[in-house]
Amino acid sequence: MSNASANEKSENQKPEAEKPWVTLPGTVDKVIPSTHPAEPEKAQIVVEGADHLYREIRVANTLQDENGNEVALKPGAEVEVTIEADLSETTPKGRHGWDGNYDGHFNRLPNF
Repeated sequence: MSNASANEKSENQKPEAEKPWVTLPGTVDKVIPSTHPAEPEKAQIVVEGADHLYREIRVANTLQDENGNEVALKPGAEVEVTIEADLSETTPKGRHGWDGNYDGHFNRLPNF
């Protein structure tokens, strides 16, 4: 497979068809150095479209390039954050599907 074909495939890949999903744009706000050798460096990502108090997420700053080599995000990098869930963990929009009983899983809480 040529580099153009490999890049085209990765750009056009979507999450599994049977799983509902959304992809939101984001920007790497900063890179946070590790405080301990056993802990990875973190990338703080600002997710566009998220509520102001919840728009920042921190993830290990370790990705793999097309050859399997480890790479890291740079501050200011434009990224995409994809959220997907099993169909059984979702409910049609407009219905909460929550019976008011909390079973230890937040996936049944309604959207507020």
